[in-house]
Amino acid sequence: MSTSDRISRRRALATGAGVLGAGLLAGVPGAGRAQADTGGDAYWHLRVNLAGYRAKTARIGDVNFSYREGPANGPALLLLHAQQMDWFSYSRVLPALAASFHVFDVDYQGHGTTTTSTDYPMNANRIGADLASFVESVVGRPAFVTGNSSGGLLTAWLAANRPDLVKAAILEDPPLFASEYPRIMKTIAYRDFASSAKAVAQDIQDFLLFWISDNEEFITQNVGDGAAAALTAAIKAQRLLVPGRPVEIPLLTDDTIRLFVRGMDYQYDPRFGEAFYDGTWNSGFDHATALAKISAPTLLMHANYSWVDGDILYGAMDQNDADKAMTYLPHGTYKRVDASHVTHLDKPQDFIDTLTGFFTQA
Repeated sequence: MSTSDRISRRRALATGAGVLGAGLLAGVPGAGRAQADTGGDAYWHLRVNLAGYRAKTARIGDVNFSYREGPANGPALLLLHAQQMDWFSYSRVLPALAASFHVFDVDYQGHGTTTTSTDYPMNANRIGADLASFVESVVGRPAFVTGNSSGGLLTAWLAANRPDLVKAAILEDPPLFASEYPRIMKTIAYRDFASSAKAVAQDIQDFLLFWISDNEEFITQNVGDGAAAALTAAIKAQRLLVPGRPVEIPLLTDDTIRLFVRGMDYQYDPRFGEAFYDGTWNSGFDHATALAKISAPTLLMHANYSWVDGDILYGAMDQNDADKAMTYLPHGTYKRVDASHVTHLDKPQDFIDTLTGFFTQA
């Protein structure tokens, strides 16, 4: 078979699988037309490029960092995404932030196209120390820092352990206390981390498809009946059509779920989640101790949460966790936000206004 025949066959197979995936997804509640109000992910890739962001890499010890850097239009701003996502989760806010800040949007270790050695220790102390070296070497000056979820924990680590590098911090719905043992066992995230642990134990090479299979109940509840099979078909189709690029499934209309899928496509290192599952990620990183050490002005953003199965936390923190965190922060401000966990995706303008207002006054 000639090269052109193989390409034609690949495209035909992809088209068939794509039609199957689209047809199945069109029939489930959490899917439908692509994001008509925003133009979809392609639109945001274009907006980010037009705003002056460029893809760059930097070697720091055992880590080859991948990041997007914006134009130098103000003070340095470091963005640390949520676990199982990548730099693109900030795409909805990057163009606006470029007007007032010099943005560094980093894929931290275990995520995106940042790479590490196979024996790299996935724990807060090592990851945080290398991120601090990134700020020193690449950013080159103290920065405003904001992080979501696990990125919020890393923001707290930086503010606590390298106060010389952090001018002010925003902790965007971090799992403070709830991701420490034994609390973590009563969170919905623990079930997700169990998938990471199984993937590592079984030496799974395609984590995204494994995760979909292992979390079919979650996908059914959040997308709809038959969505797992539809997602699998659509992912395989897109990989055939545009190999080597993380998948973006337009018919998944929920931004958070769609970019969560993107972040796991050949990018996410399940050893990161495994470290939360076995507790080693927080080894030597006590949340209360770290918060008490933070001297910079710090805003704690607390998103919506709920309970499933009676006592399982669906979210990053409950109110007790947030209240406890505020008792430790010496210069803390609390903000309850009516948004889902990845607030910069769910309510981007609110996030932009909050970040700009807080860092301008800090």
